[in-house]
Amino acid sequence: MLHVNGLTYRIAGRLLLEDASVAIPEGHKVGLIGRNGVGKSTFLHLILGDLQSESGTVSLPRNARIGTVAQEAPGGEASLIDTVLAADIERASLLDESETATDPHRIAEIQLRLADIDAHSAPSRAATILSGLGFSEETQNGPCSALSGGWRMRVALAAALFASPDVLLLDEPTNYLDLEGTIWLKSFIRAYPHTILMVSHDRDLLNDAVGAILHLERGKLTLYQGNYDSFERQRREQQALTLKLKKKQEDQRKHMEAFVERFRYKASKARQAQSRLKALAKLEPIADVIEDRVAPFHFPDPPKPLAPPLVRWDHASVGYTEGKPILRNITLRLDPDDRIALLGSNGNGKSTFAKLLCGKLQAMSGEMKHPPRLTVGYFAQHQLDELSPERTPYDYFSSLLPDATQAQRRARLGSYGFGATLADSKCKTLSGGEKARLLFALASFHAPHILVLDEPTNHLDVDSREALIHAINEYQGAVILISHDRHIIETSVDRLWLVAHGTVKPFDGDMDDYTDFILGRSPAPKRETSQPPPAPVKAPTPAPKTNPAAVKKKIQEITAKMSKIQEKLDVLDRALQDGQLYIADPKKAASFATLRAKLGRDLEEQETLWLEAQESLEQTA
Repeated sequence: MLHVNGLTYRIAGRLLLEDASVAIPEGHKVGLIGRNGVGKSTFLHLILGDLQSESGTVSLPRNARIGTVAQEAPGGEASLIDTVLAADIERASLLDESETATDPHRIAEIQLRLADIDAHSAPSRAATILSGLGFSEETQNGPCSALSGGWRMRVALAAALFASPDVLLLDEPTNYLDLEGTIWLKSFIRAYPHTILMVSHDRDLLNDAVGAILHLERGKLTLYQGNYDSFERQRREQQALTLKLKKKQEDQRKHMEAFVERFRYKASKARQAQSRLKALAKLEPIADVIEDRVAPFHFPDPPKPLAPPLVRWDHASVGYTEGKPILRNITLRLDPDDRIALLGSNGNGKSTFAKLLCGKLQAMSGEMKHPPRLTVGYFAQHQLDELSPERTPYDYFSSLLPDATQAQRRARLGSYGFGATLADSKCKTLSGGEKARLLFALASFHAPHILVLDEPTNHLDVDSREALIHAINEYQGAVILISHDRHIIETSVDRLWLVAHGTVKPFDGDMDDYTDFILGRSPAPKRETSQPPPAPVKAPTPAPKTNPAAVKKKIQEITAKMSKIQEKLDVLDRALQDGQLYIADPKKAASFATLRAKLGRDLEEQETLWLEAQESLEQTA
């Protein structure tokens, strides 16, 4: 179990953690969340011992191994597979010693220990992890020095996963992954046998891969059982209760003050008035529920809509070197109301296609047709590093609005979430989220007909991502989205295009179909076809008739079961939220957590049965 007790830490005089405590049971997968800048990464460094706190302690079971992703990306001539294998220090040490050991007893001990840690299957396990993170067999045997910085960080992540420490700390592990790698990582985390504490703003990952949420807010840590959606629901309920208690206390305070004011100078009531004054002094105020406001994103609509299609590709090919196209035979159309996500592993050509659409690359062969007045706004994550460190957001808007007054420029900046202070801050002092916000403003400034968003969420917290989704859905132009965040794809696009095998094709299916395809549960993606399906040779056997009364009774029985399971879950959630339970009776806490997981699965099964019965009833009607 990971115990954090009374942790306090300041940086440059700013209080990040204040008497923060939490207990994380062994084997739990916990998502650490909080607004940008509240100290999540700092908290991980305190657990690792890289930083020293003013007060408080971090404790782990004796001999427990703690690990994280190395900050320095691996380089040199060592192969990827050897770099990952070297992360298991015990295995590497035992293998080295086995080469020189001469004492028969020590040799036996070494071989027994190697068998215990399954050392002989290590190369296969390392290759599986690297493959899941997007490395081909050929690349795995190549040197780390041949990779770019982002791909090297994937190797560092693979090494941390392979080492399999008792407590694994991950800080935004999906930032260097594509959607395919994120889908694989989610599956890996769910099956990981030890404890994971992970900083992430990926809502889908937090919903599907963790069983608890650790919320860092105003220096305090609060552990919520359940996934992110459950955390949001519990937090809303707590806030409603806090507001109710605050109102009750304010009414009590007003009553006491009125009594004191009326009778403090009356001899017969003086003692009671003094008693009320003492009670008022002891009445601890209940803190207001303060919601940190997230500035909205705003994408101006195109002033003059264009007739469809906006863009048509006819057997187009594109690449960087003449005669060596990256993508070939692209035959597609893009309409004004399209919301399209590009799927496909990194390196398959998603960014190349985006650059073709934006006019940064020209078609090598075939045709790409569009109206002359078409405008495209392009956001790419790498552009954060291209912002001039000495310029301010106001400087950028002065260039874009040379004839406008200062008030007009600042009003426009304000609409993008840049108040007076941020507008005059140099880019080198802006956070990653603030730089991303500036890039959104620059990309959409001229109200383009098409917005191309290439990994727009990397530096945004959960609430800012929701604000971005809202802005995309409000925008009246077409959107092409490249993202590893499944939640933003599912909530803001309605069509999927797959970039694979040297071309771009529509993907006929949803994100569940694509997840099955990536994890190997389906042989191949379904493709759209212009030909109607062949007529069946034999008429299907009619399905037996369903008795509506029997189905309704079944629905009622399932609903009752679901209600009972939910009641048990609510009881367990309340018990598991008590931090003292983990200290007073760890075994009981562990059994409660196991029972909760089982009841959660039972509830999912009943929900599936309910949906099937409901569908059967609708078909009967």
